[in-house]
Amino acid sequence: MAITTAASRLGTSAFAEMEPLELRPNWSPDDAKAVINAVYRHVLGNDYLMKSERLTSAESLLANGSLSVKEFVRAVAKSELYKNKFFYPNFQSRVIELNFKHLLGRAPYSEAEIIEHLDRYENEGYDADIDSYIDSDEYNQYFGENIVPYIHSFEVQTGHRTVGFTRMLGLYRGYANSDRAQLNSKGGRLAGELARNSVSSVVAPSNSSNGWAYVASRSRASGGTPSRALGGVTPFGTPGRLYRIEVAGMSKQGYPRVRRASKAWIVPYEELNNTLQIINRQGGKVASITPA
Repeated sequence: MAITTAASRLGTSAFAEMEPLELRPNWSPDDAKAVINAVYRHVLGNDYLMKSERLTSAESLLANGSLSVKEFVRAVAKSELYKNKFFYPNFQSRVIELNFKHLLGRAPYSEAEIIEHLDRYENEGYDADIDSYIDSDEYNQYFGENIVPYIHSFEVQTGHRTVGFTRMLGLYRGYANSDRAQLNSKGGRLAGELARNSVSSVVAPSNSSNGWAYVASRSRASGGTPSRALGGVTPFGTPGRLYRIEVAGMSKQGYPRVRRASKAWIVPYEELNNTLQIINRQGGKVASITPA
C-alpha cells in the first residue's frame, strides 16, 4: 500500500513495502555485505562511495561478528569520511538535520532538539554528540543492535509527531537523490519552520516536474528564518494585495525544450488569473504562490 495517494510524485513509494534490514544470527558473508552496503547508503545519505573510502577495518570486524550493526553505524558516523562529506562543509544546523536523518531516520521535530545538540557539541564535542543519537532510547527502540537505520517517519506510528512527515520531505528529495547533490545543500533546510514552530511545506522532489529541482529561497537555504519582502497580514485573495509567483520550466519560442529557466513574478491579486494563463501558455510550472 502506498504511504500516500501521491507517493509516486513525492518519491516515497520506495518505502511503501520496504522491510527493515537486519543482520540475524547465522548470517552469511553475503548477508553481511548487504548490511554494510545498506549502512553506507543510509548513513552517507546515498552519496557515492569510492572503494578507497570504505572503512575496511570496521567492515571486517562486522563480517567476523566482532562488531554489531549499531557499532558499525557509530564507526561510520564518527569517521573522517562522514565528517568530510557532511560535517566540515556545512552549516551546523544542516549537520544536525542530517544527523537526525542519517542516525534516527527522521527530521528534527523542534528547535529545542537543534539547540540541545548544538549545546552538546559545544560542550562535549563531536563524538559525544554522535553518541547521543546512537545511544538514545529512540535509536534502540527502532533499530536496536542489528537493524540498519532507515527512514521511518513516512508512516504514522505511535510516538511520531505528524509534523515529522512534512519536515522529512524537506530533507528527503527522492530515492535516487544524494544529500550532497541537492541544490543549496549546505544550508539548513528547516531552520525557519523550526523557529516558527510551523509545519513545513510539501514540495515534490527533483525530477518530478520535468526535471526541475526545487530551489529554496536565499534565506531558507542559508538556514535563516525566511522573511517576506513586503510584509502584511492581509488574508489571501484580498484586492490590492501583492503575491509572489515562483515558476519553473519557462520556455520561449524558438528555444529547445531542454533550455528552461526559473522565474518569479510579483503581481496584484487582480492580475493573478491572467498571469497564470501566460505562464501556462509558455510551458511554465508554478512552484508556489505566496503573499509578497
